[in-house]
Amino acid sequence: MARDAAEEKKPVNSRDGQQGKQNRQQGANQQGNDPKPWRTEGMPEEPQMPEPPKWWAIIVWLLVGWLVLFGFTSVQDAWSNPSATIPYSEFTKQVQDGNVEEVFSRGDTIEGSLIQAADIPDDSGNRQYQYFTTERPTFAQDDLLAQLENKDVVVSATPLVQERGTFWNIIISLLPMLIIFGLWFWIIRRAQKNAGELMGGAGAGGAGGMFGGGKKSKRVDPEKVRVTFDDVAGIDEVEAEVYEIVDFLKNPEKYTRLGAKAPKGVLLEGAPGTGKTLLARATAGEADVPFFSASASEFIEMIVGVGAQRVRELFEEARKVAPAIIFIDEIDTIGRSRSSSRSMGGNDEREQTLNQILTEMDGFDGSEGVVVIAATNRADVLDDALTRAGRFDRKITVSAPDAKGREQILQVHTRNKPLADDVDLMQVAKVTPGLTGADLANLANEAAILAAKREDTHLHASDFSNALEKIQLGAERGIVMPEEEKLRTAYHEAGHALLGMLRPGADPVRKISIIPRGRALGVTVSTPESDRYGYDVDYLRGRIMGALGGMAAEEEIFGVITTGAESDLQTVTNIARQMVGRWGMSEKVGPVQVYPQDGDPRQSGASERLLELVDEEVRALVVDCYAETRKVLRENRVHHDSLVAALLEKETLDEAEAYEAAGLVHQPARPLLVGAKPGSPGHENKAVPEG
Repeated sequence: MARDAAEEKKPVNSRDGQQGKQNRQQGANQQGNDPKPWRTEGMPEEPQMPEPPKWWAIIVWLLVGWLVLFGFTSVQDAWSNPSATIPYSEFTKQVQDGNVEEVFSRGDTIEGSLIQAADIPDDSGNRQYQYFTTERPTFAQDDLLAQLENKDVVVSATPLVQERGTFWNIIISLLPMLIIFGLWFWIIRRAQKNAGELMGGAGAGGAGGMFGGGKKSKRVDPEKVRVTFDDVAGIDEVEAEVYEIVDFLKNPEKYTRLGAKAPKGVLLEGAPGTGKTLLARATAGEADVPFFSASASEFIEMIVGVGAQRVRELFEEARKVAPAIIFIDEIDTIGRSRSSSRSMGGNDEREQTLNQILTEMDGFDGSEGVVVIAATNRADVLDDALTRAGRFDRKITVSAPDAKGREQILQVHTRNKPLADDVDLMQVAKVTPGLTGADLANLANEAAILAAKREDTHLHASDFSNALEKIQLGAERGIVMPEEEKLRTAYHEAGHALLGMLRPGADPVRKISIIPRGRALGVTVSTPESDRYGYDVDYLRGRIMGALGGMAAEEEIFGVITTGAESDLQTVTNIARQMVGRWGMSEKVGPVQVYPQDGDPRQSGASERLLELVDEEVRALVVDCYAETRKVLRENRVHHDSLVAALLEKETLDEAEAYEAAGLVHQPARPLLVGAKPGSPGHENKAVPEG
């Protein structure tokens, strides 16, 4: 239970949190740096990404191309214009000799041709010219036109030597663009080739996907997989079931001679962090086969058909190195039911990808040795065609570990960490009910970080305790509360704790603190003595009363209700609604489930009258528990005040200090006997006054 700081309480959108998680999950798997949509284990190290273009080489090639173009056009101009430049005096001499056949004038420039070739003046090589060009001086006073007409010279309006033609102009103007396009095409083909080597011919990411498949990856000898069953702990029953797949992949003849076939698919369902991905990797590690892993969201693209293509490529690569294991995480991303209301509007790309997975799994036979393992925490939304026999033949539930399993998981995650003598992993496991394997790995890591900050050489029990508080409650905040606020927070948290100590069946109090953490001004930690898998009405009422203890304490002592009970009221309302609307714990409503697991209850057929009745019962349940809570606090005011005094002095109390300060003796409750009622020998209080 926690008393919140109202001034820092901000609305949190749970949908945003889930979307952020999905974005992080997708962001971690983006294909910008890795063009293939899956990862592999048991394969050789992946080749390096394509090297960036060598710009100096590109510049050199551009210069060479430009020089070739320049030389070609220069030579072409020289070949198409073989005229010689002569002095004007030489020109007038040829006119007087009647050797000029035709001329063309452009300003003072005169071009023409001779009847017979003449020697170029002042040329020791004795070269001759037929076509000529000369410049008429501006000070010339001769009547050139009359002289030309007298000699019957043709004066033309068009140049005698034609310029470059249309064909060559088109070729020369297109040539630079052709060179640039050829260079770009070469770069794209090179990138595609490297991408094909990297992803086994999957033309899916970057520029390679624009031109189809690339170079296929070679068949490899799978040797190294990082995880085995030695790294998996706390889920022995699941491990034993999965080991049959390992045995089939290692010894297929033992099964095939009896006509048995390997399961085509294994569906691992369970809460996040329970070890589904680790279990799949360990399966591949034990069988010593290649392991292809991908997130289902990585197959989906904006362009329809890309996801189906990637699925085909993934299964094709797995068949090449069979026996192999394909692991698809979060398969509910593409495997949602196509006919349910959850798939609003449909999605062509998602459906095509799902259809391709169904087709590929249908194409398996028992001799291929390719097993598909999928993981999800929403098995209830999967399409029936995906979960039918013949596709995912086995459905394995991976649950959160029990106390013994948590101890084994902690042993795995602390085997490389030096532990002090005061560390009891079993005790740590007992105070961490509900934590998954990922949570426990994080707990061990946080404890190691705290020990490192203290520059200690070993991890102590206090490190695990502080790490658990930091994970569950947040880091301590260095703020100074006014004495009035501090006193009110102490009574608030002591109210939570006292109800946990006195209420039959309630979880024992592990720690009380009035040190601000996260968004809470104080916290009370209560965990059960052992793992619980079912809850009765008395236990749930105790949970409600414990949550209301802080609010009731403030009203009993100070006569006010503050905003610090916001999170407590959220907890109370959630428990009460589930008791009445889902678990059939109301006589008026009866054994009817009104609230579905998700969605609007009206869509499930609940009437407005039924919903109003549920609301009335929920409110009546909470009001009754609140009245009983205030009564318990009034009757135990002495214990309440003693606990508050100790809190104000020490600010934080552990389990033993809390019971001692309250003047109560902690006595574990006896199991609830069949037919036992509150107050009977099977339903005694856990705490009684000392003496």
